[in-house]
Amino acid sequence: MSSRDFTERFTGRVDAYRRFRPRYSQEIITVLREQCALTSSSIVADIGAGTGMLAELFLQNGNPAFAVEPNLEMRAACAELTASYPRLTCLDGAAEASGLASGSVDFVTVGRAFHWFDREKALQEFRRILRPDGWLVLIGLGRRTASAEPIVQEYNHVLHSHADELAVNYDRYALSGPAKSALADGGMHHARFCDIVQFTWEEFMGNALSLSTTPLPGHPGFIALEAELKAFFEKHKSGNVIRLPVHCEMYVGHLI
Repeated sequence: MSSRDFTERFTGRVDAYRRFRPRYSQEIITVLREQCALTSSSIVADIGAGTGMLAELFLQNGNPAFAVEPNLEMRAACAELTASYPRLTCLDGAAEASGLASGSVDFVTVGRAFHWFDREKALQEFRRILRPDGWLVLIGLGRRTASAEPIVQEYNHVLHSHADELAVNYDRYALSGPAKSALADGGMHHARFCDIVQFTWEEFMGNALSLSTTPLPGHPGFIALEAELKAFFEKHKSGNVIRLPVHCEMYVGHLI
């Protein structure tokens, strides 16, 4: 399936997504400067850009950036960034058909979105739009789904109980296999940044609703989800906040 087939999954979740999702680490820019010669003049295409969180990291670095996003609500939220970053261009496009010119960008970045793409068609499109020796950057960001930490395992269990598709999609989220099959041997860089994110109850609930698999208000399953998340929050909170471990994982390299 192409990324267009998943376009509406985040409709109705945009406000929660941009307000309550964890932000990308500034260390991404540091690694790309050191390992891939990223400069402020490097042209970036952020594919499946959502509300523009990853693109904004590059815009803050001075980079001209194209944000390619098929979801209308997400793209409209991303376009609001142009008021602060005139070097941002938002495009109605998909990973498999970006609308960008051939050989026009130095970096293709994908943050929290590669699992939605038709991988072979997307990689073909990335090869087309990248300049010679251009870089593909695949990034995942979220709670440590494979973590042995009890609080993460318990939270995952709560989400599994109320989001039918979550278990199926976990296999899609892993980046290691896709990255190793798409990027050239010997030149691939891997980095991981760990953090602890602090949430108030509003932020914790908002973060859960930003996921594509959780029932939204008005859905028959929403009340039960909210009740179990509230019980989880009350059990683990310290003061008025809960702290959850998250990690940002990045794979960078030249396409095979």
